[in-house]
Amino acid sequence: MSEIDAAAAPQQNQSPDGTPAASPDFVQSLARGLAVVKAFDATHPRRTLSDVAKATGLTRATARRFLLTLAELGYVRTDGSLFWLTPRVLELGYSFLSSLTLPDVARPHLEALASAVHESTSVSVLDGDDIVYVARVPVSRIMTVSITLGTRFPAHATSMGRVLLAGLSPEELDAYLDRADLRPLTGRTVVTPDQLRAELATIRRDGFCIVDQELEEGLRSLAAPIRDASGTVVAAVNISTHAARYTLDTVRDELVPAVVATAAAISTDFARTQTH
Repeated sequence: MSEIDAAAAPQQNQSPDGTPAASPDFVQSLARGLAVVKAFDATHPRRTLSDVAKATGLTRATARRFLLTLAELGYVRTDGSLFWLTPRVLELGYSFLSSLTLPDVARPHLEALASAVHESTSVSVLDGDDIVYVARVPVSRIMTVSITLGTRFPAHATSMGRVLLAGLSPEELDAYLDRADLRPLTGRTVVTPDQLRAELATIRRDGFCIVDQELEEGLRSLAAPIRDASGTVVAAVNISTHAARYTLDTVRDELVPAVVATAAAISTDFARTQTH
């Protein structure tokens, strides 16, 4: 597993929204069922019972019950040896996506930005301790990071994550730093609360963030905040590039103005959707 794949892996001791599993309101059986669904991905579209049990930390008997229940409900199919998800699982996300206008608002701006800078562009939101990609316009290159809608990465090691963390209230940021696993993903990753607080203060002052090879070696990214009609940071837009293509000075001089302008344009259009 690469560093970037490991970074995208779910944290086992948290619920889907990042709250501790020890909460008295936490429904363990629901969490286990969701873990079974999330065991399938682009890398592992078909799994054996043993694979699912290993990926989720469940016993084979427990994993089997969840898989057969999901099969009965139409979310999973099996040939008796392998299991795979059906298109019905898409229904689980439709309610959220249909109510989320931000990706629709952002997409034309992302397309224009990607066309202008010839690099992949994305929008993410904060979900627990991770960012989740909700819109993306990739560019075709021989070497590119494989990211799809729904991909998750730890917020502390990404440009969009830091922009979103910088938008939290002091109380929300304190809670995040108390619980977050600031693990190193490369030798450059910021891993202490004091370091991260200093980075976030700079982001609030400057209005953008540059992360240099902290998520994966060779990956350089920059981001700016998207705000709603009240001025609250609700998402972030970024450009990701390979370090060999842009020096840090070039990123600051050429890419930062572009991503900041795009964030402002998306914010303006998104605010209009909230006033009608």
